[in-house]
Amino acid sequence: MFSFGESPDEVVEVLNIVPLQGPVGIVAPSCEAAISLAAKEINSGTGILGREVRVTTIDGGRRPAEVAEEVSALLATGMIDAITGWHISAVRQAVARVTGGRVPYLFANVYEELPNEPAEVVMIGEAPSGHILPAMRWLAREFGTRRWAIVGNDYIWPVATGRDVRAAYRRSIVYERYVPLGTRDFGDILADPGFDRADGIVMLLVGMDAVRFNQQFTRTGRAADQLRVSPVIDEQLLLAAGPAAHANLYVASSLFPDTSADPDRPDRYHRMHGRFAPKLTYFGNTAYEALHTLRAMAHAVGSLEVPRLRAALDEGLLLETPSGGRMYRDNHVVRPPSLIARADGVDLRILDTLY
Repeated sequence: MFSFGESPDEVVEVLNIVPLQGPVGIVAPSCEAAISLAAKEINSGTGILGREVRVTTIDGGRRPAEVAEEVSALLATGMIDAITGWHISAVRQAVARVTGGRVPYLFANVYEELPNEPAEVVMIGEAPSGHILPAMRWLAREFGTRRWAIVGNDYIWPVATGRDVRAAYRRSIVYERYVPLGTRDFGDILADPGFDRADGIVMLLVGMDAVRFNQQFTRTGRAADQLRVSPVIDEQLLLAAGPAAHANLYVASSLFPDTSADPDRPDRYHRMHGRFAPKLTYFGNTAYEALHTLRAMAHAVGSLEVPRLRAALDEGLLLETPSGGRMYRDNHVVRPPSLIARADGVDLRILDTLY
């Protein structure tokens, strides 16, 4: 094992922003456990540029302005070398404003394609063209799904994603509704005659909102007649809702913890965290990939300086992580292999490659 020094100059301090409270706080245990595994794996080699990786987690479940204020204060100390984490887009935008390209920022979640997105924020996940849109085409081909309802939370990512879905399927959208984060009762949606017209539901709900919707949806007896598809359901949310709540529920992503490229990862995870660890979920795997991607970027460029990383990303970088190679250009991954999975109890079973 590489021997690290004790000097602060020999440490890469990574700020990990994950919601520890609120509707999306349910994802935190898996994300924290997964990123700690990634840090251990990186440090078992040569770290990042020969420096030890240390991860500090802060609560991304607060109001975006509060999260950004803490990030700004930590950056002012000069002790933060990079930012990553799974959090919602409203937090990402607030953090990006105060970060201002001073340190690398790798966003470990799906994102929306906005024209004013800072180029310094590297997107680990996919835009709608990489998950929900090809999933809808696949479901139409396999099951004849033609009429769609959109149900999402009322913040940046769901609304922007819904806009892209509507643009692609304008004549097929028969219902659209956005609700505040933390909504507990979906009865008015489920009782709406317009919702009844859909044979497929595009779910853009996150965290416990998705859990409650799935439970209430199932209790109405709709699951046999209306399928659901989402890019933001992981195994922890399936567990929270219970195995009976997920008939005909599909999830699309390029970042499922598929072990074909790295079959020993679950064993490494449980050796580190024990048999009662939170499940290594799709969201946790995204956080894991983000830290390994940071290491791969720094190794490829020979630096963590944002201007040098940006210049290399402008040309395109093929970055190798334990899951295999992913091509990045500008601030996003270039058309990664996208998969569709079906909920099977509290697990996700990969069915097919979307492209």
